[in-house]
Amino acid sequence: MKKVILAHRYSEEAVERLRREFELVIADDEGGLAACLRRHPDAEALVAFLSDPLDGAAIQAMKKLRIVANFAVGYNNIDVARALERNVLVTHTPDVLTPATADLAMALLLAVSRRLVEGDAFVRSGRFRGWDAGLLLGKELNGAILGVVGMGRIGLATALRARAFGMKVVFYSRGAKPRIEKKYGFARVTFLELIRSADVVSLHLPYSPGVRHLFNRDVFALMKRDAIFINTARGPLMDEAALADALERNELFGAGLDVYEQEPAVNGKLAGLKNAVLLPHLGSATAATRRAMAMMTVQAVRQALAGKRPQHLIPEWKEKLKTGHFKVTGKRQK
Repeated sequence: MKKVILAHRYSEEAVERLRREFELVIADDEGGLAACLRRHPDAEALVAFLSDPLDGAAIQAMKKLRIVANFAVGYNNIDVARALERNVLVTHTPDVLTPATADLAMALLLAVSRRLVEGDAFVRSGRFRGWDAGLLLGKELNGAILGVVGMGRIGLATALRARAFGMKVVFYSRGAKPRIEKKYGFARVTFLELIRSADVVSLHLPYSPGVRHLFNRDVFALMKRDAIFINTARGPLMDEAALADALERNELFGAGLDVYEQEPAVNGKLAGLKNAVLLPHLGSATAATRRAMAMMTVQAVRQALAGKRPQHLIPEWKEKLKTGHFKVTGKRQK
């Protein structure tokens, strides 16, 4: 049987599917992923998690590796260049987590704008003595401008949810989005225009080294003093220390974060601020979404090891296939 490594336990249904068809090795039972990869260099497939970096050396050492099925839509944990060089297929889980992540972006926006975490702590501490006209005043969303940075699937889903709350939407994207502008009436603006005009900035870009610290001290300084910053995309897109300083000085109304620059570590100053709502990377964390993501990785492994083209290849692999220099086959690639 072909050997498959699963970085961590996930949906039991997915695990059982893999066990029925392959020799399944779960890295958690082998002392972690790094130790598991060393112990099983003959594995032909790896189901990887965003929390586990897979560098070029690890990919190079896996001589029979044919696919890395990433249990996430993002894949900056993988050395894609080395995977392409070695002809190791890489897949991810797009589309299926769009509604759950957009819901969470809105949950963070509501939590920050209406100071829900502060209110919860206030009640639990026994300080609530009755209605007070000046207690924990928040920020009005109706009529406010939402600036979406990265108008992909999740950015659009978030924008549509925000519109239901009476928000006006502008967006920045590196490419034109005429269909979105025409169908929904959302205006595409420059990055600088968005930063200066938005009451809420919601970040939805994929990560690449070229956009590391896109949101830095200078950018935070250009935002409205009562603006809200939401990040459900990737932590390194923001300078976490700069954001903490801006929040501490009340140069922003607040921030809602689901991702962090050095995840799982969180900037100490940020963790102590009342105007920051911090979540433990829950964007796709609904039972239905996580099950669907798991089944997508199973499908990708089955397709690749049967010599078929996996359905959800990352964009870099789709580009490589267009060149015609590589063909997916049932044989191990050299």
